[in-house]
Amino acid sequence: MQVDMIVTGAKVLTMEPSQPRAEAVAVAGGRIVAVGSEAEVRALAGPATRVIEAAGRTLLPGFVESHLHLVLGGAELGHLYIGGQHGMPAMRAAFLRYAEKHPDRPLLMAQGADYAMLDHQVTRHDLDAIIADRPIAMTAHDHHTVWANTAALEAAGILHGLATPHGHEVVMGADGLATGELREFEAFAPVIALGGEARLNLGIATGGEPDPWPSAAERAIDKDKIEAGLRHCASHGITSMVNMDGNLYTLTLLAEMRAEGRLTARVKVPFHMKPHMDVAELARAEEMTRAHDDEWLSCRFVKMFMDGVVDTRTAYMLNDYPDSPGHRSEPLFAPDRFAALATEIDRRGWQMAVHSIGDGAVRTVIDGYEAAAKANGRRDSRHRIEHIELIDRADVPRLGALGIVASLQPPHPPGAMDFPLEPTLDRLGRARWKDAYLWRDLARAGAPVAFASDWPVTDVSVMRGLQAALTRTPYGEDCTDQRLGLMESLHAYTAGGAWAAHMDSFTGRIVPGMAADLVLIDGDVETMAPGAFGATPIALTVCGGRVTHAGVGFA
Repeated sequence: MQVDMIVTGAKVLTMEPSQPRAEAVAVAGGRIVAVGSEAEVRALAGPATRVIEAAGRTLLPGFVESHLHLVLGGAELGHLYIGGQHGMPAMRAAFLRYAEKHPDRPLLMAQGADYAMLDHQVTRHDLDAIIADRPIAMTAHDHHTVWANTAALEAAGILHGLATPHGHEVVMGADGLATGELREFEAFAPVIALGGEARLNLGIATGGEPDPWPSAAERAIDKDKIEAGLRHCASHGITSMVNMDGNLYTLTLLAEMRAEGRLTARVKVPFHMKPHMDVAELARAEEMTRAHDDEWLSCRFVKMFMDGVVDTRTAYMLNDYPDSPGHRSEPLFAPDRFAALATEIDRRGWQMAVHSIGDGAVRTVIDGYEAAAKANGRRDSRHRIEHIELIDRADVPRLGALGIVASLQPPHPPGAMDFPLEPTLDRLGRARWKDAYLWRDLARAGAPVAFASDWPVTDVSVMRGLQAALTRTPYGEDCTDQRLGLMESLHAYTAGGAWAAHMDSFTGRIVPGMAADLVLIDGDVETMAPGAFGATPIALTVCGGRVTHAGVGFA
C-alpha cells in the first residue's frame, strides 16, 4: 500500500467512541487507512509519503459547516464590511473610502450593518446623506433587511413600491415612496441585481432558476466567486458544508467546478421550497437528486423558511411582542399546509430543514414533523430545525422524542460574538430571556445537535464559533447556563454535523475507511483557555486527501 500522507505527533481526537484518541493518522487514495500510535503509523511511510509533523497540535475530523450560504458568502467577500461601525460619521467614512476604490461599480453594497447603527430607524435619506449620486445599500447582519438610498431604489425600479409575496415588504412612507427599508429576500432582490449578483441570489430569493440559462462566461464569473468562498472556508478547517439555499443552478456550478478540479469541500444543496410554490415543484428536487447524489455533491433535501427574525418582529411568536401589543407575526406556511408538505417530503425519503426563530415557528415545525411521522411511520429522516432562538419550555423534549436535529449557530446569541445585545433582547422581553438559545436543555433532552455559523450572516470561523459557544453567559439571574462542553461542541462541528447531514457514513470521524477529511489546529484545544480559541489559527486543512489550506510552516 502506497501511503500518500501521514500526520504524526498529533493530539488526535477521532470523534469515534471505540477509539477516541490517537497520535497519528495515515492517508492513501483520499481515505484514512490507519489511526494509531506514532510508531505504528510511521512504519507505513514510504519514500513518496508526505510526513506532517504536528508537534502536539490537535488533529480533528474536518469541520462540518452545518448551515451556511456558500454562494452568497463568496460573492460578499468583495463587498464593503461595516460590522461594528456606529453613527453617521463612521458609516460615511467607510462608504466614501469604498466608493473611491471602486469608481465603476454599479452598486456599492455593504455587509454587517446592525439595527442599532444609528439612533433612529434608517431611511434612504440617511444613505443619501452619505452618497446621493450612486446606488448604495447595506445589508443587515442577519441578511433579512437591506437599506438602500434613493438612487438604488430608482435604479432597481422600486422607489414607488413593489408587489411582493407574503412576508416580504418594500416599506412605504407617508409620501407614497419607499422609505429605503427592504424586508426579506424578494423585496431587496431588485437592489441586489444591480450589483450583477441576481443569479447567485435566486437560490435564496425565489428558489427558481436563471432564465435564460447563463452563458459559459457568466457561469465562469459565478464560479470564481464560489471558489473564493471555498478557499475562505478551507482556511477555517471546513471540509463539508450544508448550503442552506439552493437550486439546480447552484449544483450545476459546483459540478462544473468539480470537473475542473476546483471543488474543495463536500456540499449538500437543498431545493428551496417557497410558500407560493405548489407541491408539483418538488419535481425539481427530484431532478437535483437524480443529477447529484454522491459523497461530494448531493440533494435529497428541502429547505424552507417558517418565519423571519426577532429584530424586525418577523419571527413568529406564540405571544405578543412585549414592545408591540397585538403583534406576533405570522408563519410563512399555514400549519395545516406545512404538515401536508412535510408529510409528502418525508414520504419521498428526503430530509427537511426549516428556518424557525420564534417559538411559534418552532412549534409549527415540530407539529408538522410529528404529523409526517404519524402518517409515514418513524424513519431515519433526521429532519432539522434551524436556529431555535426562542422555544416554549413544553416543546424542548419534543425534539429529542421525535429525533429532530437542533441546528444551532454559536455566533448568533446576542453578545456571544459579533451581534449586539440590542435590539434583540428588548424585542424578546425580559420575561423570555430564560427561554432563549436553550442549547444545553435541548441536548440534555435528547436532541441531536449540529453547530454552524450561517455565514455570511456571521463569521464562518469555526474557532471563533467555538469560543462563542464556550464563553457565552446567561442574560439574567433567572437564566441558566446553556453552554455545551468542549467535547460536545467539537462533536457538533464534526461527527454531529456529519450525522445531521446524512454524511456520517463517510466523514465526521477519524476512522480507517472514512474520507481523509482532517483539520490540524495550531494548539492543544484541551488545554486552551476558552477565550483563546478565536485567535488560534488553522494549521492545515485536508479534504479527500488533498491539502486545501496550509498555514505558516505547512505550505
